[in-house]
Amino acid sequence: MGVARMILVTGAGGTVGSALLDELSALGHQPRRAFHSPAKTALASADGLDAVTIDFGQPDTLPAAMAGVQTVFLLGTSGPSQPEHEGNMVAAARAAGVRRIVKLSAWRADEDLTPIGRFHHASEQAVRTSGLAWTFLRPNFYLQNFTRRLAASIRDTGGFAQLASDAPIAFVDARDVAAVAARVLVEPGHDEQAYELTGPAALTYAEAATAIGKVLGQPVVFRGLTAAQARAEMLADGIPAGFADILLEVSLAYQHGGADRLTTTVKDLTGREPISLERFVQDHREAFA
Repeated sequence: MGVARMILVTGAGGTVGSALLDELSALGHQPRRAFHSPAKTALASADGLDAVTIDFGQPDTLPAAMAGVQTVFLLGTSGPSQPEHEGNMVAAARAAGVRRIVKLSAWRADEDLTPIGRFHHASEQAVRTSGLAWTFLRPNFYLQNFTRRLAASIRDTGGFAQLASDAPIAFVDARDVAAVAARVLVEPGHDEQAYELTGPAALTYAEAATAIGKVLGQPVVFRGLTAAQARAEMLADGIPAGFADILLEVSLAYQHGGADRLTTTVKDLTGREPISLERFVQDHREAFA
């Protein structure tokens, strides 16, 4: 496991990043944690952990974080500035003598189907051409979207609304993505691989509503929206217009299919079955009920 001598985990305070830290700790590794928030860095440092503050958009914050690092887990924020910002990370990694980059990407990123896919693809290209060893993780839609954006509606109204669609989606839990990332970071044999990550089943939103209702013991109804209605609801939820447009374009790209393919990658690399929607709801029951 010499490949993991020093790992830098960016996005350490986020959903995937924090789960990844737990996975690495369980495997006996304590990486360097990179936060965007100085407050989070201070809290981690106070606990005796190796923690740094970085800003992908400020290249002068990056070299110190890379000192002594062999492998970088690259997790950036999706948006128009993502290729530039992650390019800054790649350049800093090269200059510091980093050997590998494991990048968290997006489902079918190499096909440029959506704005988010295009942002990630541009970053993937920067990593590919860097001369460093690389691995890309391309998860499907996250189950965590149900708790982030839909659970409150389910709790308050007994249902949720999304762009009208009868296309199944192979939702994946961020914890499974983190588990795969941990193995890739600490094990050899994953260089020049792009792993597509899915859950155990592909479900339409209507089927997901039924499954959630069975776990909660109450009916849950899915309401299909037009594109205009979906955008208006996102704006009403406080999502900035530019990001709402990006999310809507993603939904439209997969409205009639394209996110239903199942892979065995989670089980192949972790040895455990991927987390189902039903288990996800049980684990986060307080958010829904």
